[in-house]
Amino acid sequence: MKIKNKSFKVLIDEHTLQDKIASLAHKINKDYKDKRPLFIGILNGSFMFVADIMKTVNIESEISFIKLASYTEMSSSGNVRELIGLSENLFNRHVVVLEDIIDSGLTISSVLEELKERGAASVEIATMLLKPEALKVDLAIKYVGFEITNEFVVGFGLDYDGIGRNTRAIYQLKH
Repeated sequence: MKIKNKSFKVLIDEHTLQDKIASLAHKINKDYKDKRPLFIGILNGSFMFVADIMKTVNIESEISFIKLASYTEMSSSGNVRELIGLSENLFNRHVVVLEDIIDSGLTISSVLEELKERGAASVEIATMLLKPEALKVDLAIKYVGFEITNEFVVGFGLDYDGIGRNTRAIYQLKH
């Protein structure tokens, strides 16, 4: 696959992604059986992951979204700017944050801090992708789809400068 001047190869195919999403949803269903969690998707990148996981989660729950920006071109800027905030009351709520990818951890760390300040009973993270070697902060991530190397990826919601979100697989930059 080519986006702008870069070439990408398949890293995780659609079937493997869907199997992992079903597995994560099963764990969430079990863990939150009687808790009526509030899922919070981080836009834009998580929209496909959120849609697919919500189709598979079968417990009573709610969904909301927040939009943040911390990426420029192909790297995290480390600068988190909240663009669209959360309107739900989080006091005593069990919250599961749904994220497409965690690399530096700076974005999700900022989100977790805000959610805890709003009085959430519990806050857990579910991420489709985790880049352990890129982490700059210590995070407890309960639900991880795939751990990947610190390479640039696109597809399944992830983009390269706004392009490439609309694929059923995840692609890695070719060298």
